[in-house]
Order: sequence, then C-alpha cells, then structure tokens
Amino acid sequence: MDGYLTLAAPTKAVFTEKRSKFISFAIPVTTREQARDEVKRISKEYFDARHVCWAFMLGADRLDFLSSDNGEPSGTAGKPILGQINSAELTDVVIIVVRYFGGVKLGTPGLIAAYREAARLAIAEGEIIQCHKKETFSFTFPYLAMNDVMKVIKSADLEILSQTFDNACSMTLSMRADSFPEITGRLLSVDGVSATD
Repeated sequence: MDGYLTLAAPTKAVFTEKRSKFISFAIPVTTREQARDEVKRISKEYFDARHVCWAFMLGADRLDFLSSDNGEPSGTAGKPILGQINSAELTDVVIIVVRYFGGVKLGTPGLIAAYREAARLAIAEGEIIQCHKKETFSFTFPYLAMNDVMKVIKSADLEILSQTFDNACSMTLSMRADSFPEITGRLLSVDGVSATD
C-alpha cells in the first residue's frame, strides 16, 4: 500500500477542563524542521501559556515521530497527543496543545485525558485526506522519441517536474510509488530512453 492519511489543512480547537484551557492545533507538515518551526511559532504566539506540548508523525511508513511533555509530568501530554495521531492513523502532521492553568490540579489521569481530548478535537475539526507515496524518475531521450514518451506520460497522467528539449531531451517525472515499476518499464522500452540519477 502506498497510501497514507493526513490533514488537508491546519485546524484549531479549544477545550476547557476544571478551568484549565487547552488550545490545540493540528498542522500538516512534511519535515522535522517544519514541525519544530510550528512549535516555535505557537510557543511565541502563546508565550504566556504554562505549557506548550506537542507530538508529530512523519512519513508514509509512519516511523518518524517525536513528542514532548514540555514540563508536564512525564507521559501525561506528548504521549496522549501522539496516541490520537496513531488512533486516526495520520502522518505528516504535528499536533500542538497550549495549556493555560486554571488553578485546579488535574492529576496524572486528568492530564492524560485532557491532552488526549484536546488532540482528538483538533483532528476532528479537520478533513482527513488520502495521499500517495511518490517516486521521481529522471531520464534522457532523443528528440525523435518525444511522441512516444509523451504518450506514456499522458496515458498515465504523470506530473512533469522538469523538462529540457534539445537534440537530447531530459525529463523528471513524479508518479505514485505503486505504479513506478510499470511506468518506468514502459518509458524505458521506448527507443533511446535511458534513466539518469
């Protein structure tokens, strides 16, 4: 399966528990740097909050993830947020939960439940979309092979990332990972086409 689930756009939700206010954000990201930048941005915007806790999950295989309790008792914030990302089977997302302390301690079970609910609400606000793992393929071909190359591209509805046309032409295409072997095979069977790095 080359498909994976993520959010279509950033979302925001607000949740109150025993006078503590939790503001949660679910933001699509594709790199650790983007995730950290979003955490920094929200930390700066809500500089007066007691805690800014977060978790992210990256990659179609969902193997790159991290979470932070940001001063809350260990395992009471980041893990429940990450748990909600897992429950929704999402990836390429960071969820950030800002907490304003309301004067009443929630205790460990209360904190876990509150952060879990805040993350769940942020996800519920969004539209979950299915994406596909992509591969790129770069190749060269003689100008005379242009028609045959374009036939393959049009029939498979491929995205052209870059192209140069001269006596020797070159092109880089983006395609779904699950169709990569079949499409590259068709392209390489065209006279004069050869793959480049």
